[in-house]
Amino acid sequence: METPRGRLGVIGGSGLYAMEGLTDIAEVMPQTPFGAPSDAIVTGMLGEQPVAFLPRHRRGHRISPTEVPSRANIYAFKSLGVEWIISVSAVGSLREDYAPLDLVVPDQIFDRTRSRANSFFEDGVVAHVSFADPFCPHLSDQLWAAMGARGGFRAHRGGVYVCMEGPQFSTKAESNTYRKLGFDLIGMTSLPEAKLAREAEICYATIACVTDYDVWHESAETVTVEMVVANLTRNVENAKRIIRAVASEMPATRAEQSCGCEQALENAVLTDRSQITAPLRAKYGLLLGKYL
Repeated sequence: METPRGRLGVIGGSGLYAMEGLTDIAEVMPQTPFGAPSDAIVTGMLGEQPVAFLPRHRRGHRISPTEVPSRANIYAFKSLGVEWIISVSAVGSLREDYAPLDLVVPDQIFDRTRSRANSFFEDGVVAHVSFADPFCPHLSDQLWAAMGARGGFRAHRGGVYVCMEGPQFSTKAESNTYRKLGFDLIGMTSLPEAKLAREAEICYATIACVTDYDVWHESAETVTVEMVVANLTRNVENAKRIIRAVASEMPATRAEQSCGCEQALENAVLTDRSQITAPLRAKYGLLLGKYL
């Protein structure tokens, strides 16, 4: 297990490949049972808070949403002592009032992915964690409070984020169907991250950066990479300001909150402990050690 180097983890999405303002910087590449993370993790101090930053798609944006090694990413954060993860993600809007350049703290996810490993547990270990509320409510509250204390952008609290497979954008039929189902945002990256963070007992929340109206909006331009990147770049600085504010207000310990994320595995493992072999105990010791 790596020496703890961060309590707050930040996953940068499209347009966010570095976290300025860190001091005492180091780069680490933790090795995990699930391979290497997306990139070297940059650790350092953001004010008084130990922070670990990872660009989800690798510097230079070389990893597609389907190919993101989410299990390695979340496991690597866990090995560094991360207890909270703030994810920054580009999203399309499925409603008129969530306009491009707005920021959103979503509270629900609908899974439309199909080609991604969404659990750490396999090969003889079965765990069923609670996922009714996929984003940590306390960390989401902190993000929302930080947004409310800063101007220069519009922000919204709540919404259903439908996570599609990608990397292609939606068809009009898909986009309009998602609207009829009551979804608010569409993106490609919050899953399986949120599921894996819950299994790793890490608090996870998202800053969703609205870049476009998807393709349902007849008066809007066709969604292009150039549009997404241009709008996201304009919101990246706001996301960084929010992260810095949250970092300065993090509680000393998670014992000060009662979200339950830190005990998600306590009653989740159904496998008979006597059937968990030594190799599996070694593989999952970081995650399950306190329960075995």
